Amino acid sequence: MAKSISSPDKVSISNDDAPGHRLEKGLSQTQHVDLNANLEARIQNPLEGLSRDELMSRVDVFAREKGLTEHLPLLRKGALVAQNPDAYDDITGPEALTDEEKAALRAEVEHKWRLPAKLFLTIATCSIGAAVQGWDQTGTNGANIFFPTVYGIQDDTLLVGLVNAGPYIGSAFLGCWLSDPINNWLGRRGVIFVSAHFCLWPVIGSAFCHTWPQQLACRLLMGIGMGVKASTVPIYAAENSPAAIRGALVMSWQMWTAFGIFLGTAFNLAVWNAGDINWRLMLGAPFIPAVPLLLLIYLCPESPRWYMKKDRYGKAWESMLQLRNHPLQVARDIFYIHSQLELEMQLTRNSSYGQRFVELFTIPRVRRATLAAFTVMIAQQMCGINIIAFYSSTVFKENGADDFQALLASFGFGLVNWLFAFPAFWTIDTFGRRSLLLFTFPQMTWTLLAAGLCTLLAPGTVRTALVALFVYLFAAFYSPGEGPVPFTYSAEVFPLSHREVGMGFAVATCLFWAAVLGITFPYLLDEAGTVGAFGCYAGFNFVALIMIFLWVPETKQRTLEELDYVFAVPTLRFAKYQLTVALPWWVKSFSLINLRLKPTA
Repeated sequence: MAKSISSPDKVSISNDDAPGHRLEKGLSQTQHVDLNANLEARIQNPLEGLSRDELMSRVDVFAREKGLTEHLPLLRKGALVAQNPDAYDDITGPEALTDEEKAALRAEVEHKWRLPAKLFLTIATCSIGAAVQGWDQTGTNGANIFFPTVYGIQDDTLLVGLVNAGPYIGSAFLGCWLSDPINNWLGRRGVIFVSAHFCLWPVIGSAFCHTWPQQLACRLLMGIGMGVKASTVPIYAAENSPAAIRGALVMSWQMWTAFGIFLGTAFNLAVWNAGDINWRLMLGAPFIPAVPLLLLIYLCPESPRWYMKKDRYGKAWESMLQLRNHPLQVARDIFYIHSQLELEMQLTRNSSYGQRFVELFTIPRVRRATLAAFTVMIAQQMCGINIIAFYSSTVFKENGADDFQALLASFGFGLVNWLFAFPAFWTIDTFGRRSLLLFTFPQMTWTLLAAGLCTLLAPGTVRTALVALFVYLFAAFYSPGEGPVPFTYSAEVFPLSHREVGMGFAVATCLFWAAVLGITFPYLLDEAGTVGAFGCYAGFNFVALIMIFLWVPETKQRTLEELDYVFAVPTLRFAKYQLTVALPWWVKSFSLINLRLKPTA
């Protein structure tokens, strides 16, 4: 298997013939690989190999069938660019590009952050949705110190955990699974609008609850909105973004989730001295960012790929015009996406919701995406970040801090978690999703273990400070790695036919195990102490590292349609390559580095 870049970890997809940039970011490709069994691990271009007459004939049929004949001259140009993205200067005849069109194609490579205002608005709105998610998570972090006593459940750790886990139970068992049918009926924007209501009214209601069953009911309803939203917002962002910077734009979900966590910890600290209603304010405040989410979502364009899935190509064109800088890019992208979708339809025809769910595990190309998404999502819970996000105030208090100090230390965690998400903007599309995970998981392992071991020191300021230090280091490694990757990765790996149900499954996996963690961690902390609990999750980090190494291929800078070929590589073939080629390469490279550093006699 030939190398596309220097590190064998990144050669799961070969691109020997790639002459340069192609659509949206582009790489040239070969032809006709089975999307279920891509044994050569090559990216393919469905238009390559067609004669100019054949290609133009396809464009004419496409424009006529989809009601786009008024754009036919532009579609002809776009198809030629899509067929050979690096040779647009050589196109002759009536389809020859103007200087303006050539400049637009050069600019998307040389100035990839020059984006239309509507695309920036779309990403900003998605970011607000993420902030809602993060703030919802941290409302109970501070309130945990107070509400168990008010509700009379302070001695029942499992019941406290159940109340904390309510949103994740609602998400995993209902919210995530509603994503597919609501997307089918209302589109991406409609789903986000509906979910915002569930993140508004139940959150306000939670501030007025007088018993734990009332609180649990509100949190379950909140979870429905969280699950639907988390399953849709990353898809919406991924489908609207150019491939070259899709990772950076979609990872804004994590960065703004981290910002929401930071806002939550800051607000918890600010209202600490508000008397008996402080915990009610902590629980109710997350409604605030849900309001602008409701107001802004219908100012954003709908996903062009969703319109194409519904055979509404005229609407897809209008939407894509708002998301690209030039009409030629619109023509190129719509025709290329359509050509690849025709290949996807060979995998599955129109099917019911139940059939699509079963096909997540029965169609080989889809099954490999399901395994990879499952791995990165469950790893987010295995790494232990949410034992900090949910219970950091409790952990700090049990290690010698008073109420205010515990909230202050949690604020520090929220700040670090947010600030260290920023590097992922530059690394997720260059260093890559897989590489970020393989680098950060070992670091999270030792920092979490160190934080646990520090709790064995004598009680006092030194112990509290050291525990906080290693918790902050853990967050600093998490935020640019396992933080942004899972939702970005899961939103892009499924074919359009299975994207909603696949993302629903992935998010349900993540939030189900978040619910398990939320319920069990107070009990684990009570039985094993902080050192035992943190040591347990440090071990989970190591297991997650192995799973990622064997089952998660790289997806950076591929169009969503190109990923069909990435996940057509059989899992065993990919894992064998990692074990027999990539791992020995890394061991050899590490040994050579050590030899160079070894002082001579």
